[in-house]
Amino acid sequence: MSEKLLLIDGFNLLSRCYFATSYGREEADLPRNSKGLFTNAVRVVVQKMNNLIKQYEPTHVIVAWDVKRNETKRKQAYSFYKETRNDLPASLIQQYETLRAFFEAVGIPQLSVELYEADDVIGAFSLKWTKEKQSPAYIYSNDRDLFQLLNEHVSQIVAKPKIGDVVYTAMDFTTDYGISPSQWVDVKALLGDKSDNIPGVPGVGEKAALPLIQQYGSIEGIYAQVEDLDATFNRYKKKLKSGQELAELSLELVKIDTDIEVVNQIEWITVKFERNLALWEEELTPLELNIMLQT
Repeated sequence: MSEKLLLIDGFNLLSRCYFATSYGREEADLPRNSKGLFTNAVRVVVQKMNNLIKQYEPTHVIVAWDVKRNETKRKQAYSFYKETRNDLPASLIQQYETLRAFFEAVGIPQLSVELYEADDVIGAFSLKWTKEKQSPAYIYSNDRDLFQLLNEHVSQIVAKPKIGDVVYTAMDFTTDYGISPSQWVDVKALLGDKSDNIPGVPGVGEKAALPLIQQYGSIEGIYAQVEDLDATFNRYKKKLKSGQELAELSLELVKIDTDIEVVNQIEWITVKFERNLALWEEELTPLELNIMLQT
């Protein structure tokens, strides 16, 4: 069997499962077991993990977790980064802790790295796998920032409305956007990201950001020719010139760090994975969760 790597963005999966199952409900009304532990998200995450493992048959698995928001390199360098994010509900934090304990008990490798976000950990592992294994890797996340990591070996599993999960490849990306995945950071730097409080270039929206990168290749390419931009971009010239510093700052924030010493030193044997169905069922019993696990 060929080797396959499955990379899970832990908080992306947990948050989606939590908010999908708690929408319109008060925290006090969410399901709990007899020990008082909330279980609404745990149930769905475990089911999803089981389904992903069954479908993709990975030989290696890594669940990447974020460190606390105020402890990342980006936040320490730029205090405004993710400043608009709300605090997470206590019931979600508890289920994060419950899941980490469950994953450890059933042998699912998981990792958080001091100063780094889960995106960076995923990026570092996907690059390491590409260099050392040249076999398929799948990132499970709906975060489009991760598109910059796609290559001939690395694809992303994304949920599409009314369709379900689809495998999105580097070729799919280039067909859709007309640029390479590595150029996605330049588009994102122009656009910014309200959810992460990344400014982008004010006044340069989706109608201009992608065409600019398609034509000039990068942020650097745009500013090398900003005085002689194609006439179709005349209305954006002043905005680009006044927003150059913000564009370069935003590029620094949106670019995923793929060179993490801790990750580079990890041996693949330590994240090798084999599912033990009996052990999963045993660990679900004290959580009082009856989940139909695919065999």
